Amino acid sequence: MLYIRNENTNPYFNLAMEEYLFNLDDNNDYFLLWQNEPTIVVGKYQNTAEEINSEYVKEKGIHVVRRITGGGAVYHDLGNLNYTFINKGREKKEFDFRKFTMPIVKALGRFGVEAELSGRNDITIAQKKFSGNAQYVKQGKVLHHGTLLFNSEMEELTKALKVSEDKFQSKGIKSVRSRVTNIADYLPANITVYEFKEMLLKYMFEGYAAITEGQLKEADINEINMLMKSKYMNWDWNYGASPEFNVKQAKRFEGGRVEVLINIKNGIIQGIKFYGDFFGSGNPEDIEAVLIGKRYLEDEIKAALSGLDTNYYFRGITLEELLSCIL
Repeated sequence: MLYIRNENTNPYFNLAMEEYLFNLDDNNDYFLLWQNEPTIVVGKYQNTAEEINSEYVKEKGIHVVRRITGGGAVYHDLGNLNYTFINKGREKKEFDFRKFTMPIVKALGRFGVEAELSGRNDITIAQKKFSGNAQYVKQGKVLHHGTLLFNSEMEELTKALKVSEDKFQSKGIKSVRSRVTNIADYLPANITVYEFKEMLLKYMFEGYAAITEGQLKEADINEINMLMKSKYMNWDWNYGASPEFNVKQAKRFEGGRVEVLINIKNGIIQGIKFYGDFFGSGNPEDIEAVLIGKRYLEDEIKAALSGLDTNYYFRGITLEELLSCIL
């Protein structure tokens, strides 16, 4: 496994770097530790405008960028540390969060901090979240990345993000601030985020001789910069235009939140778009394409979807649950 040391705090570059390394046709596994300037990173399938406090984001100059993995929006600043695993040899439909989060849990144990994997993709301390995780699986490779709130500005986090009410209801909580925490609050000694980063790297791979430090070549950096400019700094990727709709429904399931916008004319689906913090290996655009032109009737929509593996597109969400959100 190659550890790529990255001191760049530009979020557009860092997400482009992840995707570039993931798409390399080589035999290497990669591990990254990186930080971003104040940024909101939205999940691949989310409606960006619904996830951020636009006025506050503009006022504070907070970056907004979309990632290639599913899940929910997260806030990054220089008090937050991000980690990434890129591994080959995975099944295309497989999502295994435990494999990649347990090294974090064990490393924190070396700091004297008791953490645990909670829910579908969080790591918590004392039942408070400090790490959200997401995955992207394609062609036998997996990209797993997560946040590690070390000493982030919690007030900025709560003001920048706009979280849906149904998420509060499903968690039985009153606010984002009440359920998130910083790792630094639980450490027995005061250390900087840089010291934490170096110690975390040591603890995570203790006794694992196969990890070595690698460096990007100038040609790699040039390719990353090109991807950054063409995709990650592009408004169409980060925001995109929401379609016209006359039906809007949203539900939260065990597998995540699904929001559906549908444009119906004369009883026929003219357009449909899925948003949410769900995970999946397939692109929901496949399902959208199948439904366009169909009558907005349960039997017809169910028949159109019956030949598709909905779990491939919406992990942990059944066909019946998806239908309940559409109809």
